[in-house]
Amino acid sequence: MSTKKTYLCDMDGVLVHGQKALPGAIEFIEKLIKGGHRFLVLTNNSRYTTTDLQHRLQASGFNVKAENIYNSALAAAAFVHSQKPGGSAYVIGDIGLYQALTDVGYTLTDYYPDYVILGETDSYPYDKIIRAIRLISEGVPFIATNPDPNGPAEDGLVPATGAVAALIESATGFSPYFVGKPNPLIMRSALRYLDEHSENAVMIGDRMDTDIKVGLESGLETILVLTGVTTPDMIDKFPYRPNRVVDSIADVEPEVKG
Repeated sequence: MSTKKTYLCDMDGVLVHGQKALPGAIEFIEKLIKGGHRFLVLTNNSRYTTTDLQHRLQASGFNVKAENIYNSALAAAAFVHSQKPGGSAYVIGDIGLYQALTDVGYTLTDYYPDYVILGETDSYPYDKIIRAIRLISEGVPFIATNPDPNGPAEDGLVPATGAVAALIESATGFSPYFVGKPNPLIMRSALRYLDEHSENAVMIGDRMDTDIKVGLESGLETILVLTGVTTPDMIDKFPYRPNRVVDSIADVEPEVKG
């Protein structure tokens, strides 16, 4: 019997660039749906809820449901809930991270929290960063949703969670525990969500340091697209390689594993 492969796709730089769908991306998702392939949009962006991301993708022309999206906010909430159910956190982030944490019963506070959690947002208030630095310096464990130092926007690169995490780490001397890609934790959570095995799954991404690394370390086939932050000359700087390198997701044809 043949098994239809399952696809996990990064969003920014693979499917969209800002609010604009990348060439062939809408058609690729349609092929997955029509072909009966299971798939997830697996993103490190913790800023939005899955419903928000659904609306964003639909506005760009994609036919996706909220259940087809899994992000680092959900992974972070699942992680802290597994470590300390019903705990509390001081959060620098946006609605996606706030909702994911409250949905698992977490209290958001700056008064003796169990964790400091850093996520994605369009601005990082200096006073909140100072508060996070002081809490972490006092011994509160530091978690960040993802290590991405930057991300693509319509008018160029913008700083992301990893850049702010580096600032806080430099000020405190404490490294964060990154929950999102390339931590295999988020991949295991996503595959469990799909009830799928790594041997039958493919990871498509635009970053060697997160997408390709997490796919490799989780035992998935990996495909690097060149529509995001990685350029061809950057690939040789890494000690590992993707299984395939393509110009864009338009060059990927959904496969059936024989």
